[in-house]
Amino acid sequence: MKKILSTLCMALVAVAMMAQDPVITFVKTEHDFGKINEADGRVSVVFEFKNEGMAPLVLSNVRASCGCTTPTWTKEPVEPGQTGSITVTYNPNGRPGRFQKTVTITSNASEPTKKVYIKGEVIPKSAKPVNKYTVAVGDLSMKTKVLDLGTIKKGASMNGELEYANLTQANHHVELATNSADAYVINQVTLADPKANEIGKFVFVLDSKATKLYGPVEVYAYVVVDGKREISETYKLTIKANIEEDFSQLTVEQKQQAPIIETAAEQNAGKIASGKTVKFNFPIKNIGVNPLEVRRVYAADKALVCKAPKAVKSGKKGNVTVEIRTLGMKPGAYSREVVVITNDYINPIKKVKLNFVVE
Repeated sequence: MKKILSTLCMALVAVAMMAQDPVITFVKTEHDFGKINEADGRVSVVFEFKNEGMAPLVLSNVRASCGCTTPTWTKEPVEPGQTGSITVTYNPNGRPGRFQKTVTITSNASEPTKKVYIKGEVIPKSAKPVNKYTVAVGDLSMKTKVLDLGTIKKGASMNGELEYANLTQANHHVELATNSADAYVINQVTLADPKANEIGKFVFVLDSKATKLYGPVEVYAYVVVDGKREISETYKLTIKANIEEDFSQLTVEQKQQAPIIETAAEQNAGKIASGKTVKFNFPIKNIGVNPLEVRRVYAADKALVCKAPKAVKSGKKGNVTVEIRTLGMKPGAYSREVVVITNDYINPIKKVKLNFVVE
């Protein structure tokens, strides 16, 4: 009986002591910001609390679950019956999407640890427009200085355009200078006098009927700004295309009578002394019926200069002549590609690997 009374007394004492502690109660412990715009910056909410105990309430620490959330709170003791507050600020910068954060409050209250919560959804800010005109052409700016028109069938035309922008605060006059030998490419400037921040276009039309060329072609045009003519890489525009013969209209009879090219896929030019120029010949044969017309023969390496007969009759051979210039070449083995374009509708492009050794 004495033991029971003793335990009861201790419990009553504990309850009495607890009744004398501060007691923290919140008006709300959770806040939903809803949808907020990242561009609008930080948002805040105030959590109010009251001390419903019998002793002063002191908040010793208020800690957020992440560095993007910052709490500030009442630092001085909150007397019984009085109120205090905790302001929680969330920084949405660089944090698009939904979020939920916890703030932990430590105090001398009868319940020493309490938590409040914030949540919401950050709507990302619109990305700043990227400057697409990053290639400087004097006082103008362009996205690119290369226009690739792709493959064009012989007899057809193809057009394309290159945009330019005047990103300066001054007005300019714009023209294009081209080589008269490249007259098969017609050009036009859509905005010859661009004001500040205006955008214009260089329009190019390649007329394949106006040139005898087949295969890859490159035409250069130079931008002239305010009358300043400068033949340099800074102002150079490159127009590229690949001109192919159109065999789509050949009749069955024409195909039966068509020429056929025959040549070895690989040729060996032997040893060449460094700094010397030699000529090497390899044969092409027409095993078809009609004359084999050579549209073009070339090598990508400028050290090789190629020539070929204009036509090879049925059953006959003709020689492709390659002038190999080794000036500036280091000793060693070389392999270069020679391309022969003909009117053989089955194999209009014949590639021959040419091997040689520079000593």
